[in-house]
Amino acid sequence: MVDFVSLISGKWAIPILYRLIVLDCPVRFSELQRAVAPITQKELTRQLRLFEQRGLVTRTVYAQVPPRVEYRITALGQTLRETLDSLAQWMRVNADQLRDPVVRSV
Repeated sequence: MVDFVSLISGKWAIPILYRLIVLDCPVRFSELQRAVAPITQKELTRQLRLFEQRGLVTRTVYAQVPPRVEYRITALGQTLRETLDSLAQWMRVNADQLRDPVVRSV
């Protein structure tokens, strides 16, 4: 479980993965950045490199001017869909029961 949490930890990991899963087609970097705004270019690059190293995303570079780079979810990454869907469903069902993060004095 710790490894899974490490994989999807971070503010942007789930939105990036879920966007790639839902689209299930090649996505240009700039399109992905707009889809998960307001993520910075540096953070998106970091997350995509991590996902690529773990086999969740493929990166294709086209030798043209200007250079074009596309990202796509892999078959392994696609297997996360059911898990992420269930997490989203849990949040919808239980959101009103979650405590406000503001600490209240007793």
